[in-house]
Amino acid sequence: MNSLSKKLTKEEIESFGKELEEIRKDIQSRVGEEDANHILKVYNTMRYNEIMGRLILHFSLDPISFAIGTGMLTISKILNNMEVGHNVMHGQYDWMNHPELNSRDFEWDIVSDSKQWKFYHNYIHHTFTNVIGKDHDFGYHFTRLSEEQAWKPVHLFQTVANFFLAFNFEWGVGKHGYKVEFLETPKKQGKKTLQEYKDVFSKKIELQLFKDYVFFPLLSGFGAPKVFLGNLLANTFRNLWTYSIIFCGHFTENAETFSEEELENETKADFYLRQLKGSSNLEGSKFFYLMSGHLSHQIEHHMFPDIPANRYEEIAPRLKELCEKYEQNYNSGSFVKQFSSVWKRIFAFSFPDPIAEKVMG
Repeated sequence: MNSLSKKLTKEEIESFGKELEEIRKDIQSRVGEEDANHILKVYNTMRYNEIMGRLILHFSLDPISFAIGTGMLTISKILNNMEVGHNVMHGQYDWMNHPELNSRDFEWDIVSDSKQWKFYHNYIHHTFTNVIGKDHDFGYHFTRLSEEQAWKPVHLFQTVANFFLAFNFEWGVGKHGYKVEFLETPKKQGKKTLQEYKDVFSKKIELQLFKDYVFFPLLSGFGAPKVFLGNLLANTFRNLWTYSIIFCGHFTENAETFSEEELENETKADFYLRQLKGSSNLEGSKFFYLMSGHLSHQIEHHMFPDIPANRYEEIAPRLKELCEKYEQNYNSGSFVKQFSSVWKRIFAFSFPDPIAEKVMG
């Protein structure tokens, strides 16, 4: 893949990294009450939408009230997954010492186990972003997205497979989690069997299925079918949304990949540059940024995963200016542009390289 960025000298890379560190220190020095108020407000909004959504869904008597209840529950589940869950489990708010909004204890409302997710996402993915052979999130073990990945006949079906993954994204994330934890946990750290890791995932599945498809429907008595359907729709809408946002942040056609050899002697500045080249941003409204968990700013998140995500909007124009100074591509665009780009890449690399190259142009 041809890079859209100027190739920098070692001195330029280190200078780029130094200026980024200054931005980081400046933003970090101002993290405090404003950020705490933000996440508490979002958390309370999430809880309000869940409670009211479930109540309206429970007592709904017509399609309109059913849609309102399902919609509020969907908003709650998206906030739980994105702005609250994802960011809290990155440790962005651990400094608050909040009993629930801390990376150690928070458990999100999807079938993926939080501890397994933190291992493969926070550690493996964020350390080895887009490094072929190291970043298990690059294609999730079944989607080919680069010529560096060997083509197999099964890849011909990856466009269809991704369509189904979008509707069931939480299940894909959960299954991916226990497999990566098994593959990457060192023996000296008490590595377990694959079945033991799978059992953790299975336990979380039981809890989620019972809550959404047994407990709340039964509370509704004769209204159980509509509550079951409302929960199913809310989970499905959340899955479609999270799939779309996450894939836009990682797999657009201009998101670059790297080899393991390129990691040798990697400095902090090299790391920043790799995160810039391997990530993509989305442009939209403040509400859009909130509902995306601020993963609309995936570039900033990959560089500074522990800084409260609501600060990424503040970092973005400064980083963009820095990219212009060093002639580096700042991969950003509308949702339609970026999502179309993702599907173009998925479709292109479902074929052998000669065809893929023609599709990618």
